[in-house]
Amino acid sequence: MLSRTGLQRAVLVQPSIYGADNRLLLDTLALDPNRLRGVAVAHEDVTPEELAHWHKAGVRGLRVNLVDRHDAGGTLPMAMLHALAERIAPIGWHLELLAHVDACPQDLMALQTLAVPVVFGHLGYPTIGRNVTDVGFQALLQLMATGRAWVKLTGPYRLTREPLPYAPCDEWVSALLAAAPERLVWGSDWPHVMLKGAMPNDADLVDLIGRWLPEPMHRRQVLVENPAVLYDFPIHGGRG
Repeated sequence: MLSRTGLQRAVLVQPSIYGADNRLLLDTLALDPNRLRGVAVAHEDVTPEELAHWHKAGVRGLRVNLVDRHDAGGTLPMAMLHALAERIAPIGWHLELLAHVDACPQDLMALQTLAVPVVFGHLGYPTIGRNVTDVGFQALLQLMATGRAWVKLTGPYRLTREPLPYAPCDEWVSALLAAAPERLVWGSDWPHVMLKGAMPNDADLVDLIGRWLPEPMHRRQVLVENPAVLYDFPIHGGRG
């Protein structure tokens, strides 16, 4: 897929279905350690030895799925997030959150107290029908302004019922780009798991980059420079 779309690097994120069993992720990273990085899933009691092993394999963050939690009660599990953040802070990782920013807007700014940065997938994963004026999305923009949050430009087909080019997502991207272009990264969300609508063609998703990031400066920033910081890739002159 990388070769067909002209991409040189990828970050593999542990799918929720595998829980904290990261063996497939680690095996895949070993196939191409120069081009691949990973985001794993771990319990709060993960050991420093395990983290060191994963770091050597190419892992640079831990993912926490808050969308599929049934005990959230409308609030963020800050005690658990603090515990994980303290574990990974010494090795320079981040926490990646799968969360709807409109589900707990009152808690978002508290995330800046974590010992590591947080990364939100799917443009903050706003619920279908919301817009950029929503209090949760505005809280996300404020959190980004602190320098403690990143956002992934991924999964537009999860945020609207409209087909390609997913036009309602344009305003989300524009607002994020205006707020903190140095805190954005792009991803295809391949292989598009748990997708209820039409399966997208990944080449079409790559083409959205030109729509969302018309300025070459921003394309290089989001595709090359920012992921080099977040995922510890070497910066080079390629497309990212």
